[in-house]
Amino acid sequence: MNEIPYRRLGHTGLQVSRLCLGTATFGGQCDHATSELIMDRAEDLGITFIDTADKYPIGSGAEEAGVTETIVGRWLEKKRDGFVLATKVQGATGPRPWDVGLSRRHIISAAEASLRRLRTDYIDLYQLHRPDPVTPIDETLAAMDHLVQSGKVRYIGVSNFLAWQLARAIGRAEVRSLATIVSVQARYNLLFRENERELFPLCREEQVGVLTYNLLAGGLLSGKHVLSSGPAAGSRFSATGAAALYRERYWHADALSAVGEIQLVAEQEGLPLPVLAAAWVLDEPVVTSALVGVTRPDQLDVSVAACDVLLSPAVRHQLDQITARFRQGDAAQ
Repeated sequence: MNEIPYRRLGHTGLQVSRLCLGTATFGGQCDHATSELIMDRAEDLGITFIDTADKYPIGSGAEEAGVTETIVGRWLEKKRDGFVLATKVQGATGPRPWDVGLSRRHIISAAEASLRRLRTDYIDLYQLHRPDPVTPIDETLAAMDHLVQSGKVRYIGVSNFLAWQLARAIGRAEVRSLATIVSVQARYNLLFRENERELFPLCREEQVGVLTYNLLAGGLLSGKHVLSSGPAAGSRFSATGAAALYRERYWHADALSAVGEIQLVAEQEGLPLPVLAAAWVLDEPVVTSALVGVTRPDQLDVSVAACDVLLSPAVRHQLDQITARFRQGDAAQ
């Protein structure tokens, strides 16, 4: 197994590992001890990029917001300089109407709270978790610029933005000479390819880094699920507050049928299905780093193994034929 490669994050000089540890399960599906073991394993494997959010664990309410950051902060405190740390803001972190969204008040107070929980004095990549239809984008960008100018944030990014929303944010930041967006976090896997149509071409043109999530479609591309039997016990489709979200995204006969066809290609290539699926994402040139979310330390080995796989044009063509239908339609996140 080779060392995990690095890529430049967008048009910045920052190098990030091709795999990024996603922590949405920490404090939810994974207890504190398991979460620390996962981070230990990530470090051993050479994953030096960690992504979290102030509203995690995924599927939780405002009462649990911040639990994941607290777990990450405790583990990271004495080794901070060895990692690139990303977190996100937008979700509800309290009961009051100003404890959610992308207003100046919420962004700045949320950033301060994240810094305390993460036990650090700076965030490498601070991301807008999703668009806020209420707050003017100029107000949001000015607040993010303030954090950059104060030294509390190094770079800013977005997550779950459609192409037009990203383009407008880039344009407004440019017009107002504010800190610009260097990355977008987008859902992408063999069963969700809509972002290839508009978002990825924009990112190539503007040199915006692409961080993908749902690498294995919430575990559907692990091959362990059978439609007639229902979701496997303990999976994201059955065991978390986000189960309904994941079922809506992927638990469809069409998707499970495609998984069966992809499995045949994996067997043909002598690869485990999840390794093939992860290698396909990493083989997309626009992808800077792929987030890997797991519930056990050993699950990280699958994605690391994918870093060493080179897909032939013939295999890519096969997979494209099987999954082309998942490239159509609205790219809503």
